[in-house]
Amino acid sequence: MSTTRIFHKMHSLGNDFMVLDCVSNPQSIDADLVRSWSDRKLGIGFDQLLVIAPPTLATADFDYQIFNADGTQAQQCGNGTRCVAYLANHLGLSKNNHLLWNSAGGMIETTLHNAKQIQTLMPAPILEHKHIPFVGKSEQLTEDMTVCEQTFCVTPVSMGNPHGVIFVESLVDLDVEKIGGEMTAHEFFPERANIGFCQVVDEHFVRLRVYERGVGETLACGTGACAAVVAAHLNGHVSGRVKVSLPGGKLRIQWSGKGHQVVMTGDANLVHRGELVMES
Repeated sequence: MSTTRIFHKMHSLGNDFMVLDCVSNPQSIDADLVRSWSDRKLGIGFDQLLVIAPPTLATADFDYQIFNADGTQAQQCGNGTRCVAYLANHLGLSKNNHLLWNSAGGMIETTLHNAKQIQTLMPAPILEHKHIPFVGKSEQLTEDMTVCEQTFCVTPVSMGNPHGVIFVESLVDLDVEKIGGEMTAHEFFPERANIGFCQVVDEHFVRLRVYERGVGETLACGTGACAAVVAAHLNGHVSGRVKVSLPGGKLRIQWSGKGHQVVMTGDANLVHRGELVMES
């Protein structure tokens, strides 16, 4: 006997997702299912699985769950938030262009102008090490960390999920998979972390590559872009609104300083709708 599940394939800047509408069709999901679906040869293939679910908080429009390709659950996904905001409107789950999403990493606000311009109001970044969490040798802004027989100056930041930002002179020939893979599993990050490699071009423009925990290097990472701009502000590298160029495209990020939320603007793209056949 078999059952079918409706899913939508989406991406933002090449960061690709399988999205499930669990408002209209409640479904149970476990890590084994996520891993099988994420396989790019034997499954559907994606960086993350996103789930739109009925709200468990009275102040939210929807709950929003994120699963990495390895089956682990993530607290936050900035690019994914824009995709679920677009899909909720596309499917008629809400008639409002302004929505509140309850995620494991906190409440997120989205404003849909059109598919190419979706604004996300992210939570204020967390900088206190114990709440990132980050267990370095001091409470200084940056910490030296050694991996792959190299020492890197890392700025730890949480955007609801932990990040380590490293400023580099060039992104060319950088072994993001090797360095990022070892850095994300470093003992200083007890919950593992997304690792961003950031090249500052000028005070309003940076280039970024991100190794995402549980996934590897992706074409884009929304929370990684937010964390990079926050770290760049804190280290005196940028000011005002900053354009972030990732391998998959560009995001616009604005942060007004400590205690303020981060505003991210970018697109969302619906690739196709499909049916997943589940054999019982």
